Amino acid sequence: MLYYLFEYLDKLDFPGAGMFQYVMFRSAMAAVFSLLVGVFAGKKIINKLQQKQIGETIRDLDLEGQYSKRGTPTMGGVIIIISILASILLFGKLENIYIILMMVSTIWLGALGFADDYIKVFRKDKEGLKGKFKIIAQIGLGLIVGLTIIFSPEIVVRENSEVRVDNVIEDVTFKTEDVKTTGTTIPFLKNNNFDYKRLVNWMGDYADTAVWIVFILVVILIVTAVSNSANLTDGLDGLTSGTSAIIGVALGILAYVSGRVDFASYLNIMYIPGSDELMVFSSAFVGACIGFLWYNAYPAQVFMGDTGSLTLGGIIGVFAVLIHKELLLPILCGVFFVEALSVIAQVTYFKYTKKKYGAGRRIFKMTPLHHHYQKPGDGSIDALIQKPYAPITEPKLVTRFWLIGILLAVLAVATLKMR
Repeated sequence: MLYYLFEYLDKLDFPGAGMFQYVMFRSAMAAVFSLLVGVFAGKKIINKLQQKQIGETIRDLDLEGQYSKRGTPTMGGVIIIISILASILLFGKLENIYIILMMVSTIWLGALGFADDYIKVFRKDKEGLKGKFKIIAQIGLGLIVGLTIIFSPEIVVRENSEVRVDNVIEDVTFKTEDVKTTGTTIPFLKNNNFDYKRLVNWMGDYADTAVWIVFILVVILIVTAVSNSANLTDGLDGLTSGTSAIIGVALGILAYVSGRVDFASYLNIMYIPGSDELMVFSSAFVGACIGFLWYNAYPAQVFMGDTGSLTLGGIIGVFAVLIHKELLLPILCGVFFVEALSVIAQVTYFKYTKKKYGAGRRIFKMTPLHHHYQKPGDGSIDALIQKPYAPITEPKLVTRFWLIGILLAVLAVATLKMR
């Protein structure tokens, strides 16, 4: 809203009003404002949650310090959602299609996570919302995002074209027309544009239609996978919120360079008009995560619950799709994906060995992976991997995961030039 107010004031030559025309300025303001909302409004929300006795139910996992968390307020993800939306409403261009989609995604997944937490807390059902309903909701969001990308005239790109001399790239230019594309950026390869149409070229005349179906399925897969991966990662104080903030910084950089012709040309990536506005959203996202981390850092005063974790993961997935950088997610969200893969591997191996030997066996001492490091490797748990033998304390474990997240974020951005 402030963007439109200062746009009007700028026409009246009001001193300093033109600053709001700059994405970088509004991004900085969005980050600071969402952080402050998280810190100051967060305290009031936490007090409300405590008054209503909305506390976390702790499962008996035999982990050090586990029972000290009992009764800690949950559903704190509302702090993150409020911080993001309040900041975007003030500093974002609300008619920008990318901002609209990100706000819809935030509200959609926030409502999904809230429903899950509500059932757990108020109806005393530990299972929460049934898994099939979560998947249906995530598929629904994937369809909304995918179909909007297909049919909205505002979501277009200008494809990059290389000017080569003796097989050496001398310049990168962009085609003059805006086009719809199912292309994306693929890391480590010289020609880093990959079009999903390559997967269906064998269909001949039907390929142009089939590729959009493939694209929508990819969008659904990404939204579902990243959202659920973040949800599985949420098990230690500050782990998901801190890791999400790191990912948000990288995504903001990628959005900004994709929305600027000069940077896109230098990096030899497709130019996406209007996508630089997503940097304002990513800044609000990062500020909200850090503001929440003020209370969520060890020892946590509040947990985000599924209200927060499902939302954070979904936002990251949708954001990456909109800037055509979804194939960077396995690197950028490496912490999330390794956590999810540890659960998949553990369950699969347990079922396989139970069917083959009559008794299930484990790969890790416990999953998700962060709990494996909290367990002693003294042989008391029958698992293929016993290291580390001594449990790692929660603050040190979270810090190490953050450091890994930073390295992966740097690598993901660097892949734009690593070919």
